[in-house]
Amino acid sequence: MTWFASHAPHVRITASSSGLMFAHIGETNMDSMIISMTLAMFLISALLIVALRSFRLGMISLIPNIGPAAVGFGIWALISGEINLGLSVVVSMTLGIIVDDTVHFLSKYQRARNDGKNTEQAIRYAFSSVGRAMTITTLVLCTGFSLLTFSAFRLNADMGMATAIIIFVALVVDFLFLPAFLLLTDKDDQDEVLVLKKALNKNDIK
Repeated sequence: MTWFASHAPHVRITASSSGLMFAHIGETNMDSMIISMTLAMFLISALLIVALRSFRLGMISLIPNIGPAAVGFGIWALISGEINLGLSVVVSMTLGIIVDDTVHFLSKYQRARNDGKNTEQAIRYAFSSVGRAMTITTLVLCTGFSLLTFSAFRLNADMGMATAIIIFVALVVDFLFLPAFLLLTDKDDQDEVLVLKKALNKNDIK
Protein backbone atom coordinates (compact mmCIF):
# COMPACT_ATOMS: atom_id res chain seq x y z
CA MET A 1 0.00 0.00 0.00
CA THR A 2 2.91 2.36 0.69
CA TRP A 3 4.32 1.76 -2.79
CA PHE A 4 0.97 2.49 -4.42
CA ALA A 5 0.54 5.64 -2.31
CA SER A 6 3.88 7.03 -3.55
CA HIS A 7 3.95 5.75 -7.16
CA ALA A 8 0.29 5.44 -8.10
CA PRO A 9 -1.81 7.68 -5.83
CA HIS A 10 -4.71 7.58 -8.30
CA VAL A 11 -5.16 3.86 -7.62
CA ARG A 12 -7.34 3.13 -4.59
CA ILE A 13 -6.17 0.12 -2.60
CA THR A 14 -8.00 -1.41 0.38
CA ALA A 15 -6.28 -3.98 2.55
CA SER A 16 -8.16 -7.18 3.24
CA SER A 17 -7.70 -10.63 4.74
CA SER A 18 -9.63 -13.81 5.39
CA GLY A 19 -10.31 -12.68 8.96
CA LEU A 20 -11.77 -9.38 7.78
CA MET A 21 -13.83 -11.17 5.15
CA PHE A 22 -15.36 -13.57 7.69
CA ALA A 23 -15.99 -10.65 10.06
CA HIS A 24 -18.04 -8.85 7.40
CA ILE A 25 -19.91 -12.04 6.54
CA GLY A 26 -20.70 -12.63 10.22
CA GLU A 27 -21.89 -9.06 10.68
CA THR A 28 -24.16 -9.33 7.64
CA ASN A 29 -25.55 -12.64 8.91
CA MET A 30 -26.23 -11.16 12.35
CA ASP A 31 -28.11 -8.19 10.89
CA SER A 32 -30.20 -10.48 8.71
CA MET A 33 -30.77 -12.87 11.60
CA ILE A 34 -32.08 -10.13 13.89
CA ILE A 35 -34.65 -9.05 11.31
CA SER A 36 -35.69 -12.58 10.37
CA MET A 37 -35.87 -13.71 14.01
CA THR A 38 -38.14 -10.81 14.93
CA LEU A 39 -40.51 -11.66 12.10
CA ALA A 40 -40.32 -15.38 12.90
CA MET A 41 -41.20 -14.83 16.55
CA PHE A 42 -44.35 -12.88 15.73
CA LEU A 43 -45.37 -15.34 13.00
CA ILE A 44 -44.87 -18.28 15.36
CA SER A 45 -46.91 -16.56 18.07
CA ALA A 46 -49.66 -15.81 15.55
CA LEU A 47 -49.74 -19.46 14.50
CA LEU A 48 -49.88 -20.57 18.13
CA ILE A 49 -52.75 -18.17 18.77
CA VAL A 50 -54.66 -19.85 15.93
CA ALA A 51 -53.63 -23.40 16.85
CA LEU A 52 -54.30 -23.07 20.59
CA ARG A 53 -57.24 -20.70 20.07
CA SER A 54 -55.89 -18.47 22.79
CA PHE A 55 -54.38 -15.01 22.34
CA ARG A 56 -53.03 -15.14 25.89
CA LEU A 57 -51.08 -18.38 25.35
CA GLY A 58 -49.75 -17.10 22.06
CA MET A 59 -48.28 -14.07 23.79
CA ILE A 60 -46.96 -16.17 26.68
CA SER A 61 -45.16 -18.39 24.15
CA LEU A 62 -42.85 -15.47 23.30
CA ILE A 63 -41.16 -15.84 26.69
CA PRO A 64 -39.82 -19.42 26.30
CA ASN A 65 -39.01 -18.72 22.64
CA ILE A 66 -36.98 -15.53 23.12
CA GLY A 67 -35.60 -16.16 26.61
CA PRO A 68 -33.22 -19.08 25.89
CA ALA A 69 -31.34 -17.25 23.13
CA ALA A 70 -30.96 -14.12 25.27
CA VAL A 71 -29.74 -16.10 28.28
CA GLY A 72 -27.54 -18.33 26.11
CA PHE A 73 -25.72 -15.41 24.53
CA GLY A 74 -25.38 -13.84 27.97
CA ILE A 75 -23.60 -16.98 29.15
CA TRP A 76 -21.52 -16.94 25.98
CA ALA A 77 -20.46 -13.36 26.75
CA LEU A 78 -19.02 -14.64 30.03
CA ILE A 79 -17.27 -17.55 28.30
CA SER A 80 -15.86 -15.82 25.24
CA GLY A 81 -17.68 -12.66 24.23
CA GLU A 82 -16.80 -13.12 20.56
CA ILE A 83 -19.54 -13.62 17.96
CA ASN A 84 -18.04 -15.29 14.90
CA LEU A 85 -19.58 -16.68 11.72
CA GLY A 86 -20.50 -19.97 13.40
CA LEU A 87 -22.47 -18.26 16.17
CA SER A 88 -24.31 -15.96 13.75
CA VAL A 89 -26.57 -18.86 12.73
CA VAL A 90 -27.08 -20.43 16.17
CA VAL A 91 -30.29 -18.60 17.09
CA SER A 92 -32.00 -19.45 13.80
CA MET A 93 -30.85 -23.05 14.07
CA THR A 94 -32.06 -23.53 17.64
CA LEU A 95 -35.36 -21.71 17.21
CA GLY A 96 -37.10 -24.74 15.73
CA ILE A 97 -36.01 -26.98 18.59
CA ILE A 98 -37.04 -24.44 21.21
CA VAL A 99 -40.44 -23.87 19.60
CA ASP A 100 -41.11 -27.62 19.52
CA ASP A 101 -40.74 -27.86 23.30
CA THR A 102 -42.97 -24.83 23.82
CA VAL A 103 -45.67 -26.16 21.49
CA HIS A 104 -45.68 -29.59 23.15
CA PHE A 105 -45.95 -28.12 26.64
CA LEU A 106 -48.60 -25.53 25.81
CA SER A 107 -50.71 -27.94 23.75
CA LYS A 108 -50.92 -30.41 26.64
CA TYR A 109 -51.59 -27.55 29.02
CA GLN A 110 -54.40 -26.25 26.81
CA ARG A 111 -55.91 -29.72 26.48
CA ALA A 112 -56.06 -30.04 30.26
CA ARG A 113 -57.62 -26.58 30.56
CA ASN A 114 -60.28 -27.52 28.02
CA ASP A 115 -61.03 -30.63 30.08
CA GLY A 116 -61.92 -28.42 33.03
CA LYS A 117 -58.67 -28.52 35.01
CA ASN A 118 -57.41 -25.39 36.73
CA THR A 119 -54.06 -23.80 35.97
CA GLU A 120 -52.05 -25.81 38.50
CA GLN A 121 -53.62 -29.11 37.49
CA ALA A 122 -53.07 -28.34 33.81
CA ILE A 123 -49.38 -27.62 34.43
CA ARG A 124 -49.01 -30.90 36.31
CA TYR A 125 -50.70 -32.71 33.43
CA ALA A 126 -48.31 -31.11 30.91
CA PHE A 127 -45.31 -32.15 33.00
CA SER A 128 -46.54 -35.72 33.31
CA SER A 129 -47.36 -35.95 29.59
CA VAL A 130 -44.33 -34.40 27.88
CA GLY A 131 -41.85 -33.59 30.65
CA ARG A 132 -39.84 -36.80 30.33
CA ALA A 133 -39.79 -36.66 26.51
CA MET A 134 -38.60 -33.04 26.56
CA THR A 135 -35.86 -33.92 29.04
CA ILE A 136 -34.57 -36.90 27.06
CA THR A 137 -34.66 -34.96 23.78
CA THR A 138 -32.75 -32.07 25.32
CA LEU A 139 -30.08 -34.34 26.80
CA VAL A 140 -29.59 -36.14 23.49
CA LEU A 141 -29.31 -32.88 21.52
CA CYS A 142 -27.00 -31.26 24.06
CA THR A 143 -24.74 -34.30 24.04
CA GLY A 144 -24.63 -34.37 20.25
CA PHE A 145 -23.85 -30.69 19.81
CA SER A 146 -21.35 -30.76 22.68
CA LEU A 147 -19.24 -33.21 20.69
CA LEU A 148 -18.61 -30.43 18.19
CA THR A 149 -16.60 -28.61 20.86
CA PHE A 150 -13.80 -31.12 20.23
CA SER A 151 -13.52 -29.94 16.63
CA ALA A 152 -10.21 -28.34 15.63
CA PHE A 153 -12.18 -25.87 13.50
CA ARG A 154 -13.13 -23.09 15.90
CA LEU A 155 -16.31 -22.06 14.09
CA ASN A 156 -17.74 -25.56 14.53
CA ALA A 157 -16.56 -25.78 18.14
CA ASP A 158 -18.13 -22.44 19.10
CA MET A 159 -21.35 -23.25 17.28
CA GLY A 160 -21.67 -26.61 19.03
CA MET A 161 -21.07 -25.19 22.50
CA ALA A 162 -23.43 -22.22 22.05
CA THR A 163 -26.16 -24.45 20.59
CA ALA A 164 -25.92 -26.90 23.49
CA ILE A 165 -26.10 -24.02 25.99
CA ILE A 166 -29.20 -22.49 24.38
CA ILE A 167 -31.03 -25.83 24.10
CA PHE A 168 -30.33 -26.60 27.76
CA VAL A 169 -31.44 -23.13 28.83
CA ALA A 170 -34.65 -23.63 26.83
CA LEU A 171 -35.49 -26.71 28.91
CA VAL A 172 -34.87 -24.78 32.14
CA VAL A 173 -37.11 -21.94 30.93
CA ASP A 174 -39.89 -24.36 29.93
CA PHE A 175 -39.74 -26.18 33.27
CA LEU A 176 -39.27 -23.23 35.63
CA PHE A 177 -40.29 -19.91 34.10
CA LEU A 178 -43.11 -20.95 31.75
CA PRO A 179 -45.20 -22.60 34.50
CA ALA A 180 -44.63 -19.55 36.72
CA PHE A 181 -45.89 -17.21 33.99
CA LEU A 182 -48.87 -19.45 33.38
CA LEU A 183 -49.75 -19.38 37.07
CA LEU A 184 -49.51 -15.59 37.07
CA THR A 185 -51.20 -14.74 33.79
CA ASP A 186 -53.57 -17.59 32.92
CA LYS A 187 -55.78 -17.71 35.98
CA ASP A 188 -59.56 -17.80 35.63
CA ASP A 189 -62.62 -17.73 37.87
CA GLN A 190 -62.24 -21.43 38.67
CA ASP A 191 -58.75 -20.82 40.07
CA GLU A 192 -60.00 -17.98 42.26
CA VAL A 193 -62.83 -20.13 43.57
CA LEU A 194 -60.38 -22.90 44.50
CA VAL A 195 -58.15 -20.40 46.30
CA LEU A 196 -61.13 -19.10 48.28
CA LYS A 197 -62.19 -22.64 49.17
CA LYS A 198 -58.72 -23.47 50.44
CA ALA A 199 -58.65 -20.31 52.51
CA LEU A 200 -62.09 -21.07 53.97
CA ASN A 201 -61.09 -24.65 54.78
CA LYS A 202 -58.00 -23.40 56.64
CA ASN A 203 -60.15 -21.01 58.65
CA ASP A 204 -62.62 -23.78 59.50
CA ILE A 205 -59.77 -25.97 60.72
CA LYS A 206 -58.50 -23.20 62.97
